[in-house]
Amino acid sequence: MSVDYEKSDRIVIITINRPEAHNAINVQTWKELNEAIIKLRDDPEAWVGIITGSGEKAFCAGADVSETLPYMKENHHLYWPSAPKYGLDLYKPLIAAVNGVALGGGMEIALACDLRIACDKARFGTPEVTLGVIPGWGGTQRLPRMISWAKAAEMVLMGKQLTADEAYRIGLINQVVSRENLIPEAMEWAKALCKVGPLAVRAAKEAMLRGYNMPLEDGLQLEGSFFDYLLNTEDYKEGASAFLEKRKPDFKAK
Repeated sequence: MSVDYEKSDRIVIITINRPEAHNAINVQTWKELNEAIIKLRDDPEAWVGIITGSGEKAFCAGADVSETLPYMKENHHLYWPSAPKYGLDLYKPLIAAVNGVALGGGMEIALACDLRIACDKARFGTPEVTLGVIPGWGGTQRLPRMISWAKAAEMVLMGKQLTADEAYRIGLINQVVSRENLIPEAMEWAKALCKVGPLAVRAAKEAMLRGYNMPLEDGLQLEGSFFDYLLNTEDYKEGASAFLEKRKPDFKAK
């Protein structure tokens, strides 16, 4: 297995485990990562996911050039697992715990997450143009939506890399921590997400994603439909009661 799946209470940690190859994505790893995200999506007891890499050098160095790119060239007409690329309609929150270099497909996996925490040794980049191709797992689309066009163009067109501090400065990541504090910090964020209404978090994420390219009026209608739906859930009743009774809510995702 090149992808580890570990669940603790309501939090799932998905670890890309090919440290000898800087956690580069070969065909088997991509399929296993796809399966892990589907498992997270379909498990009613899993509320939050964390994606990270094994070892101290790399979150993920991108596609395995010796295997994955030739495979994609020869099998472009076949089904290619696409969960991290397209999001798979996954509305449970995902945290990227970036423990080292996140390059090419590795950065694109991080971009597909909702929150990104990086260690101070992390680096980010989309160097695909140096191989004569372009980012193919969402980089050309997600990056210009998250940071300025000029900075995205610098990374995508020139293959330039960013340090963790620079990535934080331009708003690409949420926080920079030491390597030893990376997973504990990501767990703290995940625990915080587990304390709020899980159905509300999922509805908010879906509204953000689906509404992003909608006209404002349509987005507001979408938001209103989710708001009305949540008012009729058990979680809302529990949250409102807990607020009035001055106690912590016990949400059930119902």
